[in-house]
Amino acid sequence: MSAEAPGPRLSVELFTIFPDLLQPWTEASLIGRARRDGLLDVRVHDLRAGTTDPRRSVDDAPFGGGAGMVLAPEPVFSAVEAVRPRRPLLLLGPAGRRFDQAWAEELAGSGGFSLLCGRYEGVDQRVADHLVDGELSIGDFVLAGGEVAALAVVEAVCRLVPGVMGNEMSAEEESFSAGLLEYPQYTRPASFRGWEVPEVLRSGDHARVARWRHAQALRRTLDQRPDLMEARGGLTEAELALLAEWGLDGLS
Repeated sequence: MSAEAPGPRLSVELFTIFPDLLQPWTEASLIGRARRDGLLDVRVHDLRAGTTDPRRSVDDAPFGGGAGMVLAPEPVFSAVEAVRPRRPLLLLGPAGRRFDQAWAEELAGSGGFSLLCGRYEGVDQRVADHLVDGELSIGDFVLAGGEVAALAVVEAVCRLVPGVMGNEMSAEEESFSAGLLEYPQYTRPASFRGWEVPEVLRSGDHARVARWRHAQALRRTLDQRPDLMEARGGLTEAELALLAEWGLDGLS
């Protein structure tokens, strides 16, 4: 008797009134390949499936007046309850906890989660109070809806699932993985319009390359994202010595 094939390492459910915006993206590139390989189970659900009127209406005017329309509770509750999605179910919106790499790593190891895309002027508050498990924001700016945010979250999370990227070192060395920006990258040709690739990267000395890359990541973070450096407690004595080894100043 043959052993059963293992199930997906991560399941993601997306709720939206525009499934045609999300479905093609989840079938393409890295995410699509991981789905076909059985590593990911990503499903897109149409909130209009929870409607009962002939026009499949999902919105209505806000109580108290005001511009715009509000995503109504009945179709949202009905669509979600019919699916019984993986939890946590997170509402994408400006009031949510700010999404970051640490949260991406947490979700990547959770086994599964779901995202609810808001639209119009917002979502009936009873959805936030009684249906979802929390709210998530990708930044302090306004979007027409949660679909773009959902795609950003799916990519950030799914690429961290073992096997999705192929080369596991890629995820470990990327920006934010250790509280630092990533080091500069170069490829062929070694000389382009008089601009040379640093000699150390062509040396074949892997330990030396690793030291240079770490130093460059430290210096780049100091220059471009001092808030990240402050959040990790600044530079250690060993890191200051590493910067000095490569002639880099350790002062921001």
